[in-house]
Amino acid sequence: MPLPTFRFSAAPGWKQLFSQDCQLCGCRALDSLCPACARELPFRHGAGCPQCAAEGAESQLCGGCLAHPPAFDRTVAVFRYAFPLDRLLQSYKFRQNLALTSLFAGALNAAVSRQPARPDTLIAVPLARARLAERGFNQSALLAESLARAMQIDFATHGLLKIRDTLPQAGLNRAARLKNVRGAFDCARSLAGRHVALVDDVMTTGATLSEAAKALKKAGAASVSAWVLARAGREWAMPPAQNDPDLPDIAIPF
Repeated sequence: MPLPTFRFSAAPGWKQLFSQDCQLCGCRALDSLCPACARELPFRHGAGCPQCAAEGAESQLCGGCLAHPPAFDRTVAVFRYAFPLDRLLQSYKFRQNLALTSLFAGALNAAVSRQPARPDTLIAVPLARARLAERGFNQSALLAESLARAMQIDFATHGLLKIRDTLPQAGLNRAARLKNVRGAFDCARSLAGRHVALVDDVMTTGATLSEAAKALKKAGAASVSAWVLARAGREWAMPPAQNDPDLPDIAIPF
């Protein structure tokens, strides 16, 4: 699946004016990534579990969804959570590299546009107030808002609330993750009969998205789709890497 591109049919001088640094290698490019780096992104290939997007299920429900069905009904994931996408996402979330919003939203838009049913409403997985104050923005809300604007779909800005603080999910096993987020979300608006797309950046075990989907269905949602940039495997259930000394410097335009 190709990345969205922004091409200018302008004279060479105008192309130079609109060029920018590639977010990975730093060379001059017309888009957020140069063509060579874009080809290195870990796009998902082949069908996975239709409910949680776990790879290897070949369009059938995986063992995890059969044994412990999540509250969301289907998942669209654009990438595998692997290099170099993991570095881009870390830069986006922990270095406030908001220039990546359009790139990520465009890639997600390209993936979900192939789905047979359009949702009625987009809702982002919220952050707790303390985390939001610390980070200054909710990366999932930025993605959802950009995506809703491009798709001309209703975006419920405060459609879902995180009503209590939780521990970081990274580093917790599945059982601990489920316990950590239990009862953490609430939806104050009526979603009666609506198909809702729940937007987040990364899904690992699906515990957070499932608990959020429960709140949406309690508010009347008929179905909930999980739309995520990346699907991570269990090997990524580890402490966050924003303080990783091996995290390379990424070209960030200011």
